[in-house]
Amino acid sequence: MAASMKIAIVDDEQDMRQSISQWLALSGFDTETYGSAEDALKALGSDYPGVVVSDIKMPGMDGMAFLKRLMAVDSALPVIMITGHGDVPMAVEAMRVGAFDFLEKPFNPERMTELAKRAAGKRRLTLDNRALRRELSDGTGIMKKLIGSSPVMERLREDILDLGQADGHVLIDGETGTGKTLVAHALHAVGAKAGRKFVLFSCAGQDEDVLADRLFGSGGENVPLLEQARGGTLVLEDIDALPISLQARLLTWINEQGTPAETRLVAISNLSEQGRTVEDVLRPDLYYRLAAMKIMLPPLRLRGEDILSLFARFSEQAADEYGCAAPEVSAQEAAQLLQAPWPGNVRQLINVAERAVMQNRRGSGKISSLLMADEDADEPGMTTEGKPLKEYVEAFERMLIDNTMRRHKGSIVAVMDELCLPRRTLNEKMAKYGLSRSDYLGH
Repeated sequence: MAASMKIAIVDDEQDMRQSISQWLALSGFDTETYGSAEDALKALGSDYPGVVVSDIKMPGMDGMAFLKRLMAVDSALPVIMITGHGDVPMAVEAMRVGAFDFLEKPFNPERMTELAKRAAGKRRLTLDNRALRRELSDGTGIMKKLIGSSPVMERLREDILDLGQADGHVLIDGETGTGKTLVAHALHAVGAKAGRKFVLFSCAGQDEDVLADRLFGSGGENVPLLEQARGGTLVLEDIDALPISLQARLLTWINEQGTPAETRLVAISNLSEQGRTVEDVLRPDLYYRLAAMKIMLPPLRLRGEDILSLFARFSEQAADEYGCAAPEVSAQEAAQLLQAPWPGNVRQLINVAERAVMQNRRGSGKISSLLMADEDADEPGMTTEGKPLKEYVEAFERMLIDNTMRRHKGSIVAVMDELCLPRRTLNEKMAKYGLSRSDYLGH
């Protein structure tokens, strides 16, 4: 770890800079030296791959002012301050501002190395987490399937990253079709157990003896699921269908693992849509062990213009599969998509998009008729979450630009011509809706 991390040494005394640099270089660090805080600030950015060691008393910008500037650039950057003998109040103030630690002159070089290694370890963890967050926002890997730019989806991706990196068991709740199993896969993919076993099993529709045998084994030839998933992730769908007696055995298994758990358990429930909660049917002690880390997936009807971007993506995929064009969505149909209740959530939206493509291939039918056919007799035709006209117009406009950019593979000129927009207006609208030309090149 130390060899891959840099140490920026900032001190106006050349002898001190050189001695610290030589010692830390012998300890395996890649060192850089600066004679002033001003020079160091020009080189240290928000993702600096290392640690800063700085004297407090320097001419020009002193160490305290330098520390405050660094904290403004990157509050997670570890900074080790070097203070004069007995200058404890200044060291305490540096810690309050955000310093990682401090050393009093004359200091023990081995103490310097120990602090640098701890700071480098913390920095590596920070940078790794940032890289994972960028992976989530870039939509690479399995996270690419968690489409959407609505606040609830941004928060969901953040929750997946945070909980994925933690050790504890997780409870995932939400309505049918919201993507709970996909989230379980994502939790495993971004966590420490990513390269290990991932075992998925549904507790629904099984009698108690079969469940007991599959989960815990009965001494026969079948390897129980708890053993199959050892060291990895075990996902139990429909955890609410697990009988009370087996809940007790599952709790015992959880307690025997200790902390951190060797095998991570991810439990999935659908009960929230039935007017009950998983808390109603699980033993309290089991529920609280699982719900310490809980993810509640948002229903589609609360995801705003995500509905239009999802519809565009799914209809495009279906069109590729059937070898035909995806349907054009009118402003009225976009409003209907946004207002539909979507009781089946994303799964229902996929079905509607596929049927819209098949309809379009035949050259007949409207999206509104598919939505009406999907509504149950006792379901309201529209959601109660009314939105101002401006929101519908903006959502439609974003979808129109997105679809046109995708169809023309990022050609700005072609999009300007089709939508009759000047370049400046198109650029402003793309910036407003978070659309980037690079996302469409070569698609």
